[in-house]
Amino acid sequence: MKDKVVLITGASSGIGRALALEMASRGAKLALGARRMEQLDELKSALPNTEVLCVKTDVAIESECQNLINQTVEKFGRLDILINNAGISMRSMFEATDLEVIRRVMDVNFYGTVYCTKFALPHLLASKGSLVGIISIAGYLGLPGRTGYSASKFAVRGFLDTIRIEHLHSGLHVLVAAPGYTASEVRKSALLADGQQQGESPRDEHQMMSAERCAYLITQAIKKRKRSLIMTLIEGKFSVFLSKFFPSLLDKITYSYIAKEPDYPQNRSK
Repeated sequence: MKDKVVLITGASSGIGRALALEMASRGAKLALGARRMEQLDELKSALPNTEVLCVKTDVAIESECQNLINQTVEKFGRLDILINNAGISMRSMFEATDLEVIRRVMDVNFYGTVYCTKFALPHLLASKGSLVGIISIAGYLGLPGRTGYSASKFAVRGFLDTIRIEHLHSGLHVLVAAPGYTASEVRKSALLADGQQQGESPRDEHQMMSAERCAYLITQAIKKRKRSLIMTLIEGKFSVFLSKFFPSLLDKITYSYIAKEPDYPQNRSK
């Protein structure tokens, strides 16, 4: 990663922040996008030996994505790696969910990836660089109480898989990375049925993969130019295996597993 120009969205916390630290440790130059400039500036100050550009960006807004790409290329003259990491989650049964919640999740998770990819693609093709999407195991199997989230992650996977095929002979590298449950702020900021943030996570964050470990695995996959990365053995690889060969069994396991969450939405509706 020495002197590679790496652009990371959603870099103010969680996996995005950990990716910035991991890439910086390997000598990369960073362009960081997020809505919270204060956190970006704090991250920049923690990387005194790294060239860092911070741009306030809401990836749900097309013009802000274009501005992020433009500022990155203006400062560094090139773009080698785009990591579409910005995302939000939701937690409510679909029948009770305001459609604006689904729309917001799709705007950030799916269209944010589409917008950034659209404006970054010419530069990535020129550098024969890497286009990365951070999805989730929810991009391989439907998670109850998270219809919008799973739909957005399925959509990102399909979008990036298609981009890969379109540019099969151009030298472009496309990676779809699927973490399992990872300790981050994503559950605290998850949207409820009415659009309000959930607040406290329903899960024990200490039992999850760390954001730092996740960032390391993603960086290694980029280095090796892998096409896909499924993290965690049981929640990840085994679940994807079941989805291909025993889908009905996986449905039952998934329902039982998610229903054990404290304050699971389906339990509230009974």
